[in-house]
Amino acid sequence: MCAIEAGKRGRRVAVLDHGDRPGKKILISGGGRCNFTNLHCRPENFLSANPHFARSALARFTPQDFLALVEKHNIPYHEKTLGQLFCDGSAKEILAMLLAECAEAGVAIFLNQHIQRVEKEEVFLVNTKASGFLAPALVIATGGLSIPKMGATSLGYQIAEQFGIAIQECRPALVPFLLEQSDQQDWCDLAGLSAEVIASTGRQQFREKLLITHRGLSGPAILQLSSYWKESEAISVDWAPEKPALTSLLATNTRRDANAAKATLRETFPARLADRLVDLATPSRWTNAAIQQLENRLHHWPFDPDGTEGYDKAEVTAGGVDTAELSAKTMESKRIPGLFFIGEVVDVTGQLGGFNFQWAWASGAAAGRCL
Repeated sequence: MCAIEAGKRGRRVAVLDHGDRPGKKILISGGGRCNFTNLHCRPENFLSANPHFARSALARFTPQDFLALVEKHNIPYHEKTLGQLFCDGSAKEILAMLLAECAEAGVAIFLNQHIQRVEKEEVFLVNTKASGFLAPALVIATGGLSIPKMGATSLGYQIAEQFGIAIQECRPALVPFLLEQSDQQDWCDLAGLSAEVIASTGRQQFREKLLITHRGLSGPAILQLSSYWKESEAISVDWAPEKPALTSLLATNTRRDANAAKATLRETFPARLADRLVDLATPSRWTNAAIQQLENRLHHWPFDPDGTEGYDKAEVTAGGVDTAELSAKTMESKRIPGLFFIGEVVDVTGQLGGFNFQWAWASGAAAGRCL
């Protein structure tokens, strides 16, 4: 996106990609259909040490701007849920669109470029194993540490540090939680089972699907929560959002025991989940107070995550190049003229649902329009 915008302005642009083909992360996104933006994109959908930093770029390149590009290339798309836009066909169409726009703007793309050294005197010199490139401006769009098997490296952070630019501590985000051994024994034989919940930690909460895995918890609600979770914090799961699950057990002349409770919960949950919730929290006596206590537990079920699945399974990296070091309008370093940082390498992390792509497009456009 940055190269396209710069190329449109007559700039001579080289894109250096260490992969053997461009856009690999685009191709795997959204289950191969590329969740390319979100209609409801707002600064509040992003996590950063400076929550206001993303406002400028997001306001100047909106989801509608990217949609105009998608429609220009006649790519059919649909809204899945919560404003998330996906290709009807394949993520390949989004990549082909971007490559076509690059070609039209005269952008040169060089693959298999393994960066060995970056220097700056009057201009920037980027040495690769195969060649050297000289330019008055250098844009770092290297992404984060997530999904190393796709080629993720720490190169962007290394370049920032080389030039004395501060880094906000990095961590995996949009990532499944691991459960400690006792919780794994209680839950993980239900791997593959999902339910709509409200998952919360601290002041953050998300109402979406939770998925039980063979080692812990995943699903959109958990992935969202992971970006805000701090090591050793507990999380809470409301298994029955905004509705009582056991009210019928309080009626007169209603049988009260574990089997009756399971039957009642099966009206709300998958049978195996209903049974497990009762088995793990069966009261010693089925009094009104005990039933109410069980009801409360269903709405505030605690888990103590034993960490996350790490960068291997994280969709994005939280943290990165400190936004205090960059111009919010242009993404240029305040101290190193001509050096820009865009996308995931910056300390701006979107929530799940197309927001990280929109940050890529918007930050790329911001830099490309001033190169």
